Amino acid sequence: MIRHLEINGFKSLRKVSLDLEALNIFIGTNASGKSNFFDALRVLQGIGYGFTVDEIFNGKPRGATSEVWAGIRGGSENAAFRHHEKVSFRVELTDGEMDRPLKYSITFLPAAGIVAQEALHWGDTPIFESAPSGRSVGLWVRYYHPERQPVDLPFPLDRPVSRELLKSAECAGTHKDLLASCSILLSDAQSLDPAPEVLRGYATSPTARRMGERGENFPAIVAAVMKKQATADAYSAWLKELTPVEFDEVLTVPGALKEPLFAFRLNRETYPAPVLSDGTLRFAALAAAFFQLDLPRMLMIEEIEDGIHPSRLRLLVELLRSQAGRPQVMATTHSPLVLAWLNDNDYRSTFFCRKDEESGASIITPLSAEPKLLEIVKKQPLSELFAEGWLENAL
Repeated sequence: MIRHLEINGFKSLRKVSLDLEALNIFIGTNASGKSNFFDALRVLQGIGYGFTVDEIFNGKPRGATSEVWAGIRGGSENAAFRHHEKVSFRVELTDGEMDRPLKYSITFLPAAGIVAQEALHWGDTPIFESAPSGRSVGLWVRYYHPERQPVDLPFPLDRPVSRELLKSAECAGTHKDLLASCSILLSDAQSLDPAPEVLRGYATSPTARRMGERGENFPAIVAAVMKKQATADAYSAWLKELTPVEFDEVLTVPGALKEPLFAFRLNRETYPAPVLSDGTLRFAALAAAFFQLDLPRMLMIEEIEDGIHPSRLRLLVELLRSQAGRPQVMATTHSPLVLAWLNDNDYRSTFFCRKDEESGASIITPLSAEPKLLEIVKKQPLSELFAEGWLENAL
């Protein structure tokens, strides 16, 4: 998971530094920086995949070994804050088994499509970092071999070094493992915005290990979940809390080619996905995401309340809070009712996003860092303060 993230000069995120937890919720008005933060996570994902700078920001067509990469909204020409040229990221990563975090940093010149600086440390021990050089070709990095003297190595300017160093004969075996872990921790993220029209359809395959962004193959995921008693019981328990009438079972019904369709059964009557409400389907898909066979290390969900009845938002918050950790969850919301179900511990990783009117920069701070707010919420609920616009005016 990402333990700490610093972003400098990316879109409206001129200077952001956040300590992140298992569950992270971002609140704020439209155009306050929430989506730009999610775009920053996608930049890190593109680095983990080993894409070129141009591919990260402008997109990549489907290849023999890769899916389509849509690039970042606005492309490379709009990636830097106002008239800045450089965009930089610094991130601390851990997988729960490391005794020290991986500390990775990179600086891009997006419009030029090149890397200006890059470094990776394991705790305080350097693995590689940009090397001072008068050479005019390539990005030179100093590689700190664990058994020999450091050596300066050249790499292409148009691609992050972190994946390229893995291919070098100079790279030691222990460092290959750390570089591979860094790539996985950056890239293994899933964006999820389930669309009811997709969830109502048959899966395109009878089996699937991970849903698509819009909920593609959701029924196949459920079919796999229901094959194991432990996951079937846990998943069904969440859905039974959601519905006003307790159903008998969750199931999938086969189509002409054995492709599954999501359904409930109640009193021997089957209710397939096309007759279920948008909110029921969306919640079912979000819950299923935590039981996928190929569980991502990060799950990104924008506007988590979309389509879900206000009376069931408590259940949604409980789902995210109980399941976050593996994967780490990044979520946005515009709903005051979601905030009503947060507790004091959640305030450390509930981030308020606002735009500085003079500079145009987004400011992102945890609610726990606002002492005035912590005093006021003892007298008036956070949900009311958010709905009334008090946060925008006072913080």
